[in-house]
Amino acid sequence: MAAVAPSAQRTAFFQQLKPLCVPLSQLAIRSTDKAADAHEIRSLLESISRIWTAQVSRDASILDDRLADYVFFPVSHIVRSQAQYPVRVIEATIRLLGVLIQHGWKAKIPRQLSQQLLVFLAFIIGGDPAGQDKKREIPEETALESYRTLAALVAAVELSPLASPSPSPPPSSAEDGQTIPALGHSVTVMLDGVTGGTTPAIQLEALNCVRIVFTAVKDNSVLAQFLPGTVSAVSKVLSLPLQRRTQNRVLVACLEALKLILINVLGDLKVRTLLKQREVLRELEPLGTLKEPEGTGTTEQYLASQEAPGDKDAKYRVAMTPAWLKATSSQVKIALSSVLRLRNHDSEDVQSALGRLCISLLDECHSSLSECQSILVETAMMLEDESTKSTLETSLQDLAGVFPELGDSIKLGLYNWITGLPRVMQSSDERVKQLAIRNILRGIKLAAALQMDSSTLNDSLGDALRDSIAALIRNSKPSRMLDDVGAIGDSIMLANANMVVGPHTELTELYRPVLFDLESQKTTRDEINTLIANIGSAEQQTKLATAMLGYLRDSDGVDQIASYWLVFELLKSTYGCSSDVDDMMDLSSLDETKYQDAAFQELYEFSASVLSSHSDSLDETDWRLEATALEVTAFAASRMKSDFRPELIDVLYPITTFLGSQVPQLRRHAITTLNMMAASCGYESVPELIVDNADYMVNSVSLRLNTFDISPSSIKVLTMMVRLTGPKLIPFLDDVVAAIFAALDNFHGYPAFVESLFSVLSEVVTQGVKSDMLLLEDSTTKPVDHRKRKPESDGIPGILETLEKRAKRARIAMDEESEAREINGHPKEPWGPEKSQAKSILDSLEPGQDGVDSEDNGDQSSSAVEKPKQPNTATYNLLTRVLSLTQHYLTSPTPTLRKSLLDLVATVSPALAPDENAFLPLVNAVWPVVISRLHDSEPFVAIAASKALAALCGAAGDFLATRFKTEWDNGLGKWFAKTRAEALKARGAAKAATRKGGPASHHTNNISLLGPSPGPLGVSSDIIIPGLTTGASTGSRDTTSASTKQLFSQSSMMTADSSSIYSTPTTTTTTTSGVVGLGRFSQASQVWEAAVGLLGAIVTYVRIDDNMFDEILDLVADDVLALPQHAAVREALDAVNADAVWLALYARGAVASVPSPMVDGFEFVQMERRVGGVIKSAAVVGVGRG
Repeated sequence: MAAVAPSAQRTAFFQQLKPLCVPLSQLAIRSTDKAADAHEIRSLLESISRIWTAQVSRDASILDDRLADYVFFPVSHIVRSQAQYPVRVIEATIRLLGVLIQHGWKAKIPRQLSQQLLVFLAFIIGGDPAGQDKKREIPEETALESYRTLAALVAAVELSPLASPSPSPPPSSAEDGQTIPALGHSVTVMLDGVTGGTTPAIQLEALNCVRIVFTAVKDNSVLAQFLPGTVSAVSKVLSLPLQRRTQNRVLVACLEALKLILINVLGDLKVRTLLKQREVLRELEPLGTLKEPEGTGTTEQYLASQEAPGDKDAKYRVAMTPAWLKATSSQVKIALSSVLRLRNHDSEDVQSALGRLCISLLDECHSSLSECQSILVETAMMLEDESTKSTLETSLQDLAGVFPELGDSIKLGLYNWITGLPRVMQSSDERVKQLAIRNILRGIKLAAALQMDSSTLNDSLGDALRDSIAALIRNSKPSRMLDDVGAIGDSIMLANANMVVGPHTELTELYRPVLFDLESQKTTRDEINTLIANIGSAEQQTKLATAMLGYLRDSDGVDQIASYWLVFELLKSTYGCSSDVDDMMDLSSLDETKYQDAAFQELYEFSASVLSSHSDSLDETDWRLEATALEVTAFAASRMKSDFRPELIDVLYPITTFLGSQVPQLRRHAITTLNMMAASCGYESVPELIVDNADYMVNSVSLRLNTFDISPSSIKVLTMMVRLTGPKLIPFLDDVVAAIFAALDNFHGYPAFVESLFSVLSEVVTQGVKSDMLLLEDSTTKPVDHRKRKPESDGIPGILETLEKRAKRARIAMDEESEAREINGHPKEPWGPEKSQAKSILDSLEPGQDGVDSEDNGDQSSSAVEKPKQPNTATYNLLTRVLSLTQHYLTSPTPTLRKSLLDLVATVSPALAPDENAFLPLVNAVWPVVISRLHDSEPFVAIAASKALAALCGAAGDFLATRFKTEWDNGLGKWFAKTRAEALKARGAAKAATRKGGPASHHTNNISLLGPSPGPLGVSSDIIIPGLTTGASTGSRDTTSASTKQLFSQSSMMTADSSSIYSTPTTTTTTTSGVVGLGRFSQASQVWEAAVGLLGAIVTYVRIDDNMFDEILDLVADDVLALPQHAAVREALDAVNADAVWLALYARGAVASVPSPMVDGFEFVQMERRVGGVIKSAAVVGVGRG
């Protein structure tokens, strides 16, 4: 190339080099202080490198070996004295050498020079090989430049005699016999850089050097000498623990280098002579004689005879024989066994490179590395990925078609994976499990692609899957699902569900997983499902499922669950596979479909038996078995659609029993199953499904109640069924409620059972009051409203009308008095016509006479007789029976039952109020037991009793007036006062609620209402209350005087009868003990809040006398009326007597003083306040001055 290059350009370039090379030569040769001149030498070296590199980019054809020799002359002196120069100078020198080798000498580099440079670079990187001199520490940049220059040097030697494929007589020189040792030391330095490189860049450059060595050197015996150390070093990087600290790009480069090394040394083409010799030896081995080549004694002697004369490097070459090939193959297998562990690496690039290594070795080293065939095939199967597979690359499937013996290795590897799967599933590492499942899946796909049909594999696959799933179940931790909704609360999901189930709806999208439901097992579960879905054809899956059905009925425990789940998944997969084909063609006439349907029918029958056994027995059954049965039933409904409706007779009630299960997963499965069945069978919702099939469901529950086969599931199913269907089902429950009443009569001594039965009745009541058919059938009853309202003033017209009415009554009285006649005693003869006349009158009224027909007569007679009352609805009668029954169980020892019954009374009372003839006797019956619950030892029961009484007040109204009056006089007022005092004590206001005086008065706890304590507004309560003077309007009740009397009178304090239920019982405990500091959240405060609500209901709906009103006002005036949450109580009191409420609040400083009006001719007395505890009144009515 230099001969054709223009001489002018070369001369010009030489003129650029000369000004730099001459001073560099002078400094390198004559300099006495190398360190002092190091900076200038480095500057010259870098300038020469830049000029040379720039010329390469412009025109590299003018660069030749002579220019390189010219530049190398000064550089050689630096190389000889390299120990005297700083490292940076050496780095610049090495960089310049790399440029000279690559673009100067190229392939014409002298052999002696190449050896010297090999030694120099190896010495710079690795130090003295003899270990006499201490290794000089070099920076990472210097090492990196050294490896790059070393790679360029080895590549340049590729066309030199060193790289001759067969030894030839070299020219005589003093360095004969030193080429291979020099190269060997360089290879050692390269491998040290691969294993111990401080940076990935150094490792990659060292690997590049190794690859160039095994590419450039054509003598296979020389490469065989380097093979063991090279494979060992590369395997060390690819093996644990170094692979975890090595970057992925280094691992990929190591795999590519290992592939190149093994193919270039042990490829079938490279060792084909040895392979033929090995075959000859194998044929002669059974005969007991080994025939060596003619004219030689041994194989080694034969190889020695083939060496070229004068080859000084012959002793460094390996004698390549069949024995050497066998030994090397065994060692390579050991190395590969550690390298192939990278198949579990996370990086896809590493896995792809490892896959290419396996495929290349199976292809290029098929015979030489036959001992490694099994592990290579196994790894290639694991790394076979159809998503990234290229048609231009050789795959394992292609090799199996070329080499039939690989098919046996594939079968053997797949069989080993399948039989070892149960053992792998016992591991705690989920990733190991997923890899094992994924490997089997890839092996199955490869076997199917190669059309490998093996009954042994099919049988072992079914057993391995069953055992593996069983192992996973045993080793799985039970999931802890928070029951945040509850058995009854889950019904909301049913009532609000709007599920659409299509023909291809996946159950996994609707159900929570039964097995492997932990989040860490999600990927494992997906891999198992994928494996099951890809097990051969639909026919093969059906055969596996049919064979496993027999094992399903005979097994139990975890093995039965595993078999059950596996059979269902297999059959579900067969329907999924066939659905796509069914869309294009009709295959219903084939036997395959018949076998498929027969297997699923058998599975469905087993599922129905599992569901029925749950509802008929109380034995503990693994919930996963029952959950799978629910999924099978839902899948059957999704396939049969409306044809599944007859099956509801057998499975609907058992499924609803799971709604009361203690296992949250089962409840949710039952909810989803009911939703799916409703959608599949054409119902709008689950309530519609249950109502449409309520006849036999109710009969089933009633039959169990009548035969006293009562289980918690029956009770919970009935409760859930009533809640789902709402008021629609209530009219059908007559027999069921009667059976419940009978059960209560027979088992009333079992509180827990009674409470469960009343939970059903409570739900019946809750849903029954929502019915739009609850009113009487004649629908003439008006809504009940007993609310007391303020009297409305008619103003001046009303007064005039009243005066007119009075005057009219006076005139009428006067007229009657004037027209009065004298009374002459009692009559002497009977009134009316004589007897004969009366008979004639009766005869004239007979039908058909005198034009009077029977129809008119009938109308007149019927008008005189009151029409009979229309009967109430069935729902109304049912609710009245339930309310009547509560009075017998309100004394139950179970507090929760008492509270539930009181809530029932509060719920049902407003619904029954329209029919007073039926409701008021019930109120009279339940009144004694309800009122007595105010003194219950459990505060929450007392609160429920207050709410129940408030509901009765709103429903019965004035019917309770005398009852409340009687109870108030017997101590009900004391109970309210005591409850208020306990609430004040709990709120830290005990001193404010304590009054001087004896505890006999019910005002003991209300002393703050009358004492000198400050009012709510901070104003002293020593108030002068004005009284009434003449001229005040008279009416039915003197409210002001009544309130004043109540405030002043001490004689109105009531004493409790010793026999009254309101006497403080000896067993009653203080409800505020142990809750000091809770304030309004204490039990006593909560009871008082309920009591205030009861007082408000009494005043709102029940007629009460003045004294009772004043006492109620006295109870609530201090700390209730001013609170916004009790505005309803204030409104109720104002409706009865607003003046008394104002006066009570004024007396406590809750309202401001009213300024005296200014009217001409009148003088008003001023409203005054005094301090000293005396309350006086003064007239507020104006008095004329004249």
